[in-house]
Amino acid sequence: MPPFLNLKGMIPMKLKKIILSGIFIAIAIILPFFTGQLPQIGAMLSPMHIPALLCGFVCGWPYGAIAGFISPLLRSILTGGFPPMFPTAIAMAFELFGYGTFTALLSGIFGKSTKGIYISLVLSMILGRIIWGVVMFMLTIAAGSTFTFALFVAGAFTNAIPGIIIHIVIIPFIVIMFKKAGIINEKDN
Repeated sequence: MPPFLNLKGMIPMKLKKIILSGIFIAIAIILPFFTGQLPQIGAMLSPMHIPALLCGFVCGWPYGAIAGFISPLLRSILTGGFPPMFPTAIAMAFELFGYGTFTALLSGIFGKSTKGIYISLVLSMILGRIIWGVVMFMLTIAAGSTFTFALFVAGAFTNAIPGIIIHIVIIPFIVIMFKKAGIINEKDN
């Protein structure tokens, strides 16, 4: 394990989680640059979702929730509106807040076995997308526009299928690797 990842015993747990949360926020801001030239591809792959989901698993719900909420808002400010603050970044902030919260809470219920990780991940992705839909509905109504159920299904599921598949494939693998490396354990959250 690289020395900079060997935080076990060297740093108090709370500080370790703050540092890791900051790293996840930084990754959430940087990762979309790899798909940013093609906004449709970026929207399909949902790169900012990965760090929020991982932060919940690794650091626990308060850290995952805060990192998830801050990431799209901070990215919008730092990049001059990518994603646009209203309604996209605001709705994403609540969605990623849900991801960071639910992955932590559900993995506390289902455990961090491979099966528990998958159950927690899938349920968190569904709940986060529902939160996104509710917030988008409220924001579009407030702006005098409409947000139909068809738009919700397209935005949350149909158009996001590639990202959903990528998340289901890579996130459990990363969580398991973090577990094996001693970065997280069952008692961390």
